Amino acid sequence: MTAPDTALSPTSDAAAPDAGAANTAAPRPRGKGLRILWWVLGSVGALIGIAVAGIVIWSQVGVMAAEPGPLAEVRADPAISITDSDAGIVLSPTGESADVGLVYIPGAKVDPWAYTSKVSDLVAEDGMTVVITKPWLNLAFFDLRPLSAFTGLAPDVGTWLVGGHSLGGVRACQLATDADGLALFGSYCSNDLSESGLPVVSVSGSEDGLSTPEKIADARHLLPADAELHEIEGASHSSFGDYGPQAGDNTPTISDEDMRDELTELVGPFALAVPAR
Repeated sequence: MTAPDTALSPTSDAAAPDAGAANTAAPRPRGKGLRILWWVLGSVGALIGIAVAGIVIWSQVGVMAAEPGPLAEVRADPAISITDSDAGIVLSPTGESADVGLVYIPGAKVDPWAYTSKVSDLVAEDGMTVVITKPWLNLAFFDLRPLSAFTGLAPDVGTWLVGGHSLGGVRACQLATDADGLALFGSYCSNDLSESGLPVVSVSGSEDGLSTPEKIADARHLLPADAELHEIEGASHSSFGDYGPQAGDNTPTISDEDMRDELTELVGPFALAVPAR
């Protein structure tokens, strides 16, 4: 009897399947996925960069410059000391100080220097200190600095009001709870201060084509019940500063001198009567 031929046995190595090769999955093309991810991230970053650049360029175009005549008069007034800083313009009395200050926030895309003449008699006659802020990108809504960033420019002042013109006034309303009082110039609040207990004065114009008398009236409920509201006959939106006519506004019938006198008469006594909190 002969032994079986083991060369053709089904258990031999030559006939056995490769188990390792059968269980190995094909590698995934990870490189393509990463390229797509980086392309998406790069595109989003580029869009954000373009948007930011567009906002910066837009904020610098069409800024309404201060008229040189009224500004020159303020600079030449011996009763007013002017300090210019990156945060704002400080107008201080050279004589007796009333220990009362006003942080004044400009309207959108209006040169802060354009407001110096209209508030000058508050400084020269009433002894108030006025800090006119320099909003980031010329728009108060982009300026996230606290009120202390501006009151700190005149640390010796004890009582502070915050106020502003147009959109600057809207921003002032948002900062008002950190102040002793609020002064609105051709503006109104978008946040509710009706229960704040703050002393508030609002001065508007009968010919204002932007902060119209109707808009002022519609937002009245957002102010405390005892807020003082005054409408200056013949005043337009641009009457609150000295920067020329403004698109969408009406033609004023009040002179710049009379407008300054009205503002001083309405805001000065109010501000001097505000108690420190």
